[in-house]
Amino acid sequence: MRYEAPETVERASALLADSAGEARILAGGTDLLVQMRSDIVDPALIVDIKRIAETRWITEEPGGGWRIGAAVTGAELKEHARLKQVWPGVVEAANLIGSTQVQGRATLGGNLCNGSPAADSVPALIAAGAVATLAGPQGRRDLPVEDVMLGPRKLALGKGEFVVSFGLPPRPPRSSDAYLRFIPRTEMDIAVVGAGVSLTVDASGTITEARVSLGAVAPRVLLVREAAAAIVGSRLDRVAQDRLEAAARAACTPIDDKRGTVEFRIQIAGVLARRTALIALDRARTQ
Repeated sequence: MRYEAPETVERASALLADSAGEARILAGGTDLLVQMRSDIVDPALIVDIKRIAETRWITEEPGGGWRIGAAVTGAELKEHARLKQVWPGVVEAANLIGSTQVQGRATLGGNLCNGSPAADSVPALIAAGAVATLAGPQGRRDLPVEDVMLGPRKLALGKGEFVVSFGLPPRPPRSSDAYLRFIPRTEMDIAVVGAGVSLTVDASGTITEARVSLGAVAPRVLLVREAAAAIVGSRLDRVAQDRLEAAARAACTPIDDKRGTVEFRIQIAGVLARRTALIALDRARTQ
């Protein structure tokens, strides 16, 4: 196995593109190293991207947007007071990935590119309207996070491409987000269902914009536009909550496994979507 730690995006992309065997990105390594030790993957090349400066930055951009490097850790996100204020759901989702020790290594880029439909940070990023910036032999391109994962372990990345950073859009006034998951244990478990909601309200408290995302209920993390449409124009009264729950459940196509049945996951998806939306609404009213 060959290990490389390039200091530029261009060099990293060239290494990935030129590799004759399987090549893997190392960001935090919390998934990759476990998979290697378990003989699930056996890469010929590992490209460590942590020496590339822009993969490690958290930057508030002109106009109010944010740029988060793909190799920024959950612990670093949690310590960024301003980002926590503006995007609390994204930060809290990242900090549900594993233990405190794991959060010191685990990254947003790795959590997405591991390709798990149960990834905690991905529903929150999708609800936030995050866009992944990819770099490859043909240059750079932006791809909405909801379009990066095609299915379990399948990504819409070409040979030589990798995620450099994530862009979060500017926040209008009275906007916020939230993320909740259901797990069998109290902590450090894989989500049975995850729900991310981001919304904006007007001065009267009426929801004017919303995005809803669900994880672990389909082969990929979902952007559920019907669930968002169910609450836009409402103050999230009981009728709107019922519409939200119904739309969330209708979007689910889960599997049975040891953590939950199909029926249980569908039921929980509706409940979590409602609870997450209520938290996001309460936060938005104070912004």
